Amino acid sequence: MDISTSNTVPVPSNEGDITPESPLSPVVESNVYYNPRYDPKNFLEGPLSLDPATRLRQMLARPGIVVAPGICDGISARCAIEAGFDCLYQSGAATTASRLGQPDLAIATLNDFVQSAQMVCSLDPTMPVIADADTGFGGPAMVARTVTQYARSGVAAMHIEDQVQTKRCGHLLGKQVVSREEFLTRIRAAVIARDSIPGGSNFVIIGRTDSAQVLGMEEAVTRLKLAADAGADVCFIEGVRTKELLMQTVEALAPKPVLVNVISGGLTPSFTCKEAEDMGAKIIIFSLVSCVAAVHGIRAALASLKKTGTDFSSAQGMDPKAFFEVMGLDSVVKLDAAAGGKAFELV
Repeated sequence: MDISTSNTVPVPSNEGDITPESPLSPVVESNVYYNPRYDPKNFLEGPLSLDPATRLRQMLARPGIVVAPGICDGISARCAIEAGFDCLYQSGAATTASRLGQPDLAIATLNDFVQSAQMVCSLDPTMPVIADADTGFGGPAMVARTVTQYARSGVAAMHIEDQVQTKRCGHLLGKQVVSREEFLTRIRAAVIARDSIPGGSNFVIIGRTDSAQVLGMEEAVTRLKLAADAGADVCFIEGVRTKELLMQTVEALAPKPVLVNVISGGLTPSFTCKEAEDMGAKIIIFSLVSCVAAVHGIRAALASLKKTGTDFSSAQGMDPKAFFEVMGLDSVVKLDAAAGGKAFELV
């Protein structure tokens, strides 16, 4: 691709944001987006930020793979935080299942996703949350609205894909994708919306392609390269089938970080975090880890109740107080006491 410095066009900026004359102003050079603000070198030093988007950029710029377990609701988010993870993934499939009891077939709306994100991000406002944004829920204006709504909710990053609007889980068969140009329009809309957030934002845009199973790996890598040129900060190749293909993808997209999605029994092998890191991936998500475990656990508990007539064995000794402690009971009690309240002196 020919990159000509004579064709530099500033990206529009809102008042109060980075101005076109600023040295940190985003520019497009022959369709290649570049914003000095997001140079990884800016995030290499210093303590981890309390802002989740900035924190995620620091994690991406520094050594080590970012591991984000898929969460589906408040309980799974609390459990992931308790387990010590430093990044969470709001899976679209898991959100659709937990909020609506429906399969991942473009049934959930933007409002469903945003409401879930608001709850998850409120549990630990410093925790980076990567959120699925499906296809952006519409045309460029809706993609932009999605970015704005997610950023306001405290989400650190979102991924947007190239499936048709009536999408499906990336690990199901029969996927269809839009044209390259329509995909890039979605990416550009997301980037423009992010760059238009007053005061500036470090919100991370992740470009995802589902085209590997439809048009082949070569087209998938090409689409991700174009997405990176359009301003995507991270590249997400869905359904990569082998170690060799993942390594080739990472090499072809360098230095852009690559995200890999692992779902047990899905199209991608069950890479461990260490294996994915050794292959060069920078982010690994386990989309269904919590909701699949929940199905197994709830099924077993209800089957036991049906058979025995009691939930004693399935509770495994966890009484109500112990359950509420996982949900943050102690912090609520401490807050009430610090404010002079006496409602929870005994719980």
